[in-house]
Amino acid sequence: MTKKQIAVKAVEILKERYPDAICSLEYNDPFQLLVAVRLSAQCTDARVNMVTPSLFAAFPTAKAMADADIADIEKHIKSCGLYKTKAKDLKGIGEMLTEKYGGIVPDTIEELIKLPGVGRKTANLVCGDIYGKSAVVTDTHFIRITNRLGLVKTTVPVKVEQEMRALLPSNESNDFCHRIVLFGRDTCTARAPKCDECVLKEICKKQGIKK
Repeated sequence: MTKKQIAVKAVEILKERYPDAICSLEYNDPFQLLVAVRLSAQCTDARVNMVTPSLFAAFPTAKAMADADIADIEKHIKSCGLYKTKAKDLKGIGEMLTEKYGGIVPDTIEELIKLPGVGRKTANLVCGDIYGKSAVVTDTHFIRITNRLGLVKTTVPVKVEQEMRALLPSNESNDFCHRIVLFGRDTCTARAPKCDECVLKEICKKQGIKK
């Protein structure tokens, strides 16, 4: 099988395994998703979902976040880790959205990565989940599993993104990324992958090497 055929097969299999391809972060609007994804760096989605209700109640809009005292933001997100850097970025995001974008979250990767603390992973997630665009979210699960499948041979996020864009159907890529996260959490884990019960074992390069 070619890499493209393997990628398409993986899309089909995971689509059947995880029919509901949704982001595990909880949000009600584009601004909230942007903030939640920034908070999720080196932090679990479950922890972020515990923190954001009070954060969004206090600072519901980009303007409110821009006007907030950094110390007040820190109080809400302290349990997320790296909270001082994240608080500074959140205030900066609020300021830039308010001053440059009229409070509206941009809909392109090029504009999103101009925001403080926002990289391509976050930008892809926002573009895919909010604006319905083709997206490749290169989180740790995605990078690990695409390497194990033999689809890529690099752990550099931007390279993984570029190579996988060429392999994945554009209308399936965003949902596939969500499904990869679910698959990476319950089966293809980092330290002890459950290869015997893996739904992708027939197309997995790692499994082929083991045999």
